[in-house]
Amino acid sequence: MLTNSIILIFAVVMLSAILVSQAGARFGVPSLLLFLMVGMAFGTDGYGLEFNSSLLAQFIGMIALSVILFSGGLDTKFNDIRPVLAQGSILATIGVVMMAFVTGGFIYLVSVVFNLGLSFTESLLMASIMSSTDSASVFSMLGNSRGLKHNLKPLLEFESGSNDPMAVILTVIVLDLVVGEGDIDAWSTILRLVSQIVIGFASGVLCGKAIVWTLNKAKVSNTSLSSIMLLSFVFITFSITDLIKGNGYLAVYIAGMVVGNTHNVFGRKGLSKSLDGYTWLVQIVMFISLGLLVTPHKLLEPETALLGVAVGLFMIILARPLTVFVCLAPFRGMSRKAKLYASWVGLRGAVPIILATYPLVAVGRGFDPEVADMIFNVVFFITILSLALQGSTVNYMADKLKLSLPVREDSFGIDLPDNIQAALTELDVTEAFLAGGATMREVTLPDHTLVLFVKRGDRYIVPKGGTRLAVGDVLLLVWDDDQDINEQLKELEIM
Repeated sequence: MLTNSIILIFAVVMLSAILVSQAGARFGVPSLLLFLMVGMAFGTDGYGLEFNSSLLAQFIGMIALSVILFSGGLDTKFNDIRPVLAQGSILATIGVVMMAFVTGGFIYLVSVVFNLGLSFTESLLMASIMSSTDSASVFSMLGNSRGLKHNLKPLLEFESGSNDPMAVILTVIVLDLVVGEGDIDAWSTILRLVSQIVIGFASGVLCGKAIVWTLNKAKVSNTSLSSIMLLSFVFITFSITDLIKGNGYLAVYIAGMVVGNTHNVFGRKGLSKSLDGYTWLVQIVMFISLGLLVTPHKLLEPETALLGVAVGLFMIILARPLTVFVCLAPFRGMSRKAKLYASWVGLRGAVPIILATYPLVAVGRGFDPEVADMIFNVVFFITILSLALQGSTVNYMADKLKLSLPVREDSFGIDLPDNIQAALTELDVTEAFLAGGATMREVTLPDHTLVLFVKRGDRYIVPKGGTRLAVGDVLLLVWDDDQDINEQLKELEIM
């Protein structure tokens, strides 16, 4: 009977989260924020579900973030991030450290002025926990946004996917200092940071190649089984990397990039679709769990609310923009508007909340339980503030700064089977495109390319040599997957 009740409650909570997120989407409210709210509604101050295991929340977060980061890496193309690799790497390393110290200094100042009792190391710990942008939030928000100019989307996704290691390491180091189990040794700290990143990167590359090799050798035709096998590899990558003292989160992100950028991976399209479903599932479970873990009325206590509002607004308005403009100062080709937008999309989310459970777990090592509770509640408060204020205005700010790009809708809704090594793309017919003639046999197309359909208004035409094209038609092209025709297509559209 108890088992049935647990299953029923779990199903109701999940269903509620999905329905609420769909309703909220109409008003531009981020789904991840609503998942948190549903968890809070079913928690101690709402329906009354008891969930107070910080260790279990950490475990759920680890599982979920591994899947989310791998999925994000799978969708990240090397060609997209190559122009912003240097910018993203600086933001993910120097930027995180700078964010931690600037915010930590402000937290300590507020603590002294309002007599909140936080030491400098405790203030720095809170800041370190919030120093990275959240991959789950950024991937979700930008995945639902319009296209962006100046390679901003790959820059922000790469930053959020690769800056977690620095935040985790900073949090662990400062936490050890607070509980008296560490000392400040600059060289050992730097060595620790570098080794975590280098080992994580190398492990991700090797594991990614191992995943590709196994998928191509095993050739599991059942997509469901193949996707389960892929998930197993994700967790193996994370665990092995952690065992050899590398950063598992960076490793799974890099492994996803290796798989996503390798041609001729058996069943890649089906695996990508399956992984999208798993990603949404773990995001819902993770954010609901974190919502259940918090005690909502504590967020409204004067100390928590005061510190949360002050620090949250400071990070959004001053600390993040300062960090971005300083880190990106050497890149003069990046516009001021682009830097402002990068500053605005400094979203906090699941990662800071999960890191905020570290002090709660460290209570058993002598960490002050009241300070641990304050840190968790303040971080949770700031996460809600960030998702509500920044997350709901991602598209608005892009439009305001004139950085949005029009997004082409899929005119045909056709996809090719995995075993066909070809790709589909669309091409708009312009006057320049028809300059050499209006029939199919007269127009110029890239090599190794075939026109499958012509869309004219609501009509779909199977083209022949004598088919006459008109301005405004949309062509569905099929081309060899190993050929790069993107530049040729751009030339044809703008001639």
